[in-house]
Amino acid sequence: MKIALVAQHSTPVPCNSDKTTAGDDARLVEMSTSLAGQGHQVTVYARRNGKSLPERAKLAAGVSVEYVGPADSSADESHLVKQIGAFSAPLHDRWSKDRPDVVHALRWTSGLAALSAARDLQVPVVQSFDQLGVTERRHGMIAVGAGTERIRLEPAIGRTVSAVVAGSSDEESDLTRLGIPRRSIRVVPTGIDTDEFTPEGPAHQRSDRHRLVTIADLATEQDALNILLRALSKIPGAELVVAGGPPRDGLKSDLSYRRLAKLSDSLDLAGRVFFAGQVGRSALPPLLRSADLLVDINEHEPSAITSIQAMACGTPVVASAVGAQVDAVVDGTTGILVEPGRPALLAQRIRQLLAHPMMLEAFSVAATDRARSRYSWDRIAHETLAVYDAAIAA
Repeated sequence: MKIALVAQHSTPVPCNSDKTTAGDDARLVEMSTSLAGQGHQVTVYARRNGKSLPERAKLAAGVSVEYVGPADSSADESHLVKQIGAFSAPLHDRWSKDRPDVVHALRWTSGLAALSAARDLQVPVVQSFDQLGVTERRHGMIAVGAGTERIRLEPAIGRTVSAVVAGSSDEESDLTRLGIPRRSIRVVPTGIDTDEFTPEGPAHQRSDRHRLVTIADLATEQDALNILLRALSKIPGAELVVAGGPPRDGLKSDLSYRRLAKLSDSLDLAGRVFFAGQVGRSALPPLLRSADLLVDINEHEPSAITSIQAMACGTPVVASAVGAQVDAVVDGTTGILVEPGRPALLAQRIRQLLAHPMMLEAFSVAATDRARSRYSWDRIAHETLAVYDAAIAA
């Protein structure tokens, strides 16, 4: 099968297609490599973000990338919208000469470009939104009055394509509320590298205290971190490592860090809260292995990727019962799901877990099995290919 992955927002390059790459580019490389590993030919159509990029490069065995559109460094959504025409025209020209069997568009602007390019070529288009505009607006990530074009167009894209891949059952529910037929939707979560995230391997040094770890953006997740710090004040004998934000040597000049540090001092948490700053991908597994629990109480979680990575490392998870966390964390088996916004309840549930080491050990074993069996890239590739086969057959 010849698969075209359209990722207008991304610019993966061969020199970064290893385990040092993080975020969307890394997941795109891992996804395309896994599909190619099943014996398929994969071409990624990505944004050209510099004049020095070649027209075509090899990302991995069976995976090539073609850089499309004018050289531009901006990945801002409003700018991507303006470039849709310049991005889709080359796609149409290339697909007219070498038609793919299926096109998979990642995010909504890629969906518009893919539908335009494939319009008269009889190529099925599969769509992944990653995050829906209506969901982001509901959680305050898009200001009222902003993002109207995206919110208007995403339902139209979903009803036009051959199939929509939802990352969670929560996203599936939002898609159906937008009028997209449930029969067109398939839930396929994001995958993780289960060879990289394992219980075996080095772990960061730690004290004799119970250790909680959270991975958070200090600026956008202030409310969740405030709740977590208040909960920690009710968990004697435990420490918290907060990873995220600017590099460690730049924390003191960061306003969000200073606010959190001030709250920590006011709660008499000195010596029990450690801000690690930005943690690179290679340092993440050792940090997760060092924890008794990963805590993620963000109120918006579209992928639960950090929770899944922690479970793969054998670390149980305490998370808010929202978004993809509800799919990822098996409550009472691989971790605990809690009602968001309740620090006293959060502290109580964490204390109960830490007081029962045998339960923690059982959760650890179940968490590892859950991550490996459900979220390996091999399984995700198989499920994604099943969506492609159905789209082609239809």
